[in-house]
Amino acid sequence: MDKILVIDDEKPTLTMFRLMLGAHGYTVLTAENGNEGIEVFERERPPLVLTDIKMPGMDGIEVLRRIKLIDPRTEVIVITGHGDMDLAIKALNLDATDFINKPIQRGILEQALQRARERIQLLGGNEKQITVEAYGDAATISFRGNVTSSSEAQIVEGFREAFSMNREKIVLRFDPSVSFNGAGISILTQQLLEAGRRGCRVTLTGLPDNFKVVFRLVGITNLAEIQDDELEA
Repeated sequence: MDKILVIDDEKPTLTMFRLMLGAHGYTVLTAENGNEGIEVFERERPPLVLTDIKMPGMDGIEVLRRIKLIDPRTEVIVITGHGDMDLAIKALNLDATDFINKPIQRGILEQALQRARERIQLLGGNEKQITVEAYGDAATISFRGNVTSSSEAQIVEGFREAFSMNREKIVLRFDPSVSFNGAGISILTQQLLEAGRRGCRVTLTGLPDNFKVVFRLVGITNLAEIQDDELEA
């Protein structure tokens, strides 16, 4: 994955991305508006796109929508302003696979890119996205990659297997590569509600920081506890 397209209407931001991403070995393609971004994407077909969400003319939401129509497999990371969580959630509902906030922090960007690389590798392999195992007094369900509507059968089967272990505690372990779109969040919520009806206590561990914020906003933390330390979970 050597090509990356960055779409942003601010030239200093594009310059920053060229320098930062170029230092990581990427071939950096840039566009100063949504229409130009779509033209570059159709011509170059990079596997990864970074797009600002607020731009004059065609905004990042419409860019995301069009790119996903052209190639649904593309990793699209949206760049949001601080506090624009409503737009971030809207982007996730349209199959954005990640989001980062402005001002861009190098460490956060590097983590998002690493997750994107891992998801692309998973897409090309045959590894299971969701696995279940017993660990001490808990049933552990591990999640990898991009969790979407196509993951529903695996999620349901994973929880069914965990319930069959008759543990009072279920730990959901999230790999650093994990990403959820709106459909994936909805499916997970339904299974957490079922766990609650069965009297199971659910703990989430390993969740990336940006998705912690999303899970709190959509109410998942009312159904499960977030724990940073996997051993404590």
